[in-house]
Amino acid sequence: MTTVFTLDGRAVVDIASFYAQLNQLFMQQETWQLGNSLDALDDLLHAGHGALAGFDHAILLWQHSAASAQALGVEATAQWLRAKLAQPEVFNTENIQRQLQTLLEQGGPTYFERIVQVFADHTRVTLQLA
Repeated sequence: MTTVFTLDGRAVVDIASFYAQLNQLFMQQETWQLGNSLDALDDLLHAGHGALAGFDHAILLWQHSAASAQALGVEATAQWLRAKLAQPEVFNTENIQRQLQTLLEQGGPTYFERIVQVFADHTRVTLQLA
């Protein structure tokens, strides 16, 4: 059985609002919420928590994805990486610094592109950008 979920990209203005949208779509009946991390997104898609439970396949139709791509572009990604650099006890700062340098010099991968890649790694949930 396949179901379609629709994410309104106009409501995605930063990383936190992206996860707020995911929680609204998928986690309303759960007693917990997804954290603001790509690992949490990966876990959601892998395990099929919340509204994804019970479906063999789902489609996430990401409307106005160009607006989200802009909001989750270079600036938001650089901010996200710099926040990780401020936590050297948690993150590998050499790796994060390389990612930041690549982002600033080559323009990617942005947070939006990273989200798309997480979806690409999961055949159970198909991402459709509109």
